Amino acid sequence: MISLLNYWFVFALMLMGLYVTIASSNLVKKVVGLNIFQTSVFIFFISMGKVADGTAPILDEAYSSYSNPLPHVLILTAIVVGVATTALALALIVRIREGYGSIEESYIQQQDREQSP
Repeated sequence: MISLLNYWFVFALMLMGLYVTIASSNLVKKVVGLNIFQTSVFIFFISMGKVADGTAPILDEAYSSYSNPLPHVLILTAIVVGVATTALALALIVRIREGYGSIEESYIQQQDREQSP
């Protein structure tokens, strides 16, 4: 059971991120929820790439089991993409705040309904 602890942790983080994204009407909170969800996916991929008693893939006669470095490299790339996506989302939220005067989704939708003919 303890060997599955990381999967339970990933599952809990994933549910928390999904809940915050869906339940919140604040746009910044939605971005935070997406980041929590994204972090859970990162942890999942990193934990899948680790082999018990595995070492770095450096050829040496002393080691017989190696961990695959590909998931870790992919997660580094995903982290960079995630930071860029978060920065873009926050920049868009700033522009929405300037245009509508709020970052609450219900208020923005109400203003859109009032402006449309």
